[in-house]
This record gives sequence, structure tokens and C-alpha cells, in this order.
Amino acid sequence: MFTTMGRQIIIFIIKMKKMIKFNLITLMVGITTMSFICSYFFDIAMNNAEQYMAVIIVIFADGFFGIWRGVKAGDFQTKLALKVPKTLAFWVAMLTIILIIEKGITGIGWISEAVLIPFIVFQLISVLKNASMLGLIPNSLLTTILAKLDKHKGI
Repeated sequence: MFTTMGRQIIIFIIKMKKMIKFNLITLMVGITTMSFICSYFFDIAMNNAEQYMAVIIVIFADGFFGIWRGVKAGDFQTKLALKVPKTLAFWVAMLTIILIIEKGITGIGWISEAVLIPFIVFQLISVLKNASMLGLIPNSLLTTILAKLDKHKGI
């Protein structure tokens, strides 16, 4: 009834239907998996938006005042300025990992504070030092702030 060419065309169409069905299932599984992962990270980010914003703002503030100080002093270095996005990516990833651990294990909700507070304090000290070098705050105020921080180190 069918010629050899006709049979080959029908076999090709049947194979294509199976391949399209397989690719569609694979695509749906991939989309579902990516949707789950993205919604999980979105939930973590939205529930802890203040922590993410604190990290982002303090890194950008340090980078801004550092670049400004470098331009004003004449010793601006591009490689130092490029550390800002690298630092940002590292600390956002670190915060995400810490928050996932906190969410997964009950009773250790203090880890993000224990890791982030020293980082935030050091970044703020860097911002203050750069602002002082720019003349935005007096050196006496910076010295007073640093002395008070040193006084509380042992506590």
C-alpha cells in the first residue's frame, strides 16, 4: 500500500512526535525545578530584605567614599574600585548561605548576626576613615569614635 518512501516518512513523523513529547516533558521539568529554586531564594530574600540592604548599602558606601578619596588624593586605582562588585557578590552569597543554614537548622538564628555585625562594623569604620580623609567629618570625631569602639572591644 505504501511505498518505501512513504513508510520512511511515517516512521520519521512517529519518531518526531516521540522526540517532541520527550523534549516537552524535559522542558516542563526544567521550568518547574527552576521555578521552585527561584521562589525559594525569593522567599529568603524578601523575608530578610533588611539584612541584604544593610550589606549592599554599607559596601556601596565604602566603595563610594573610597573612590571619591582616591580621586581626590590622586591615587585612584581601578583594581581597587573593581573590588566593590566582587565584595558585594561575595557577601550577598555568604548572607544567602547563612540564611539557608539558619532556616534549615532550628536554634541557630544568631549566626547571621555573629558573622555580619563584625563585617558591618569594619565597613562602617572604613567609611568613616574615608570620609575623614575627604574632610567630611573632623579627625577628632573619628578619633573619638574609634576610641569608643576600642573601649568596647573586650566586652
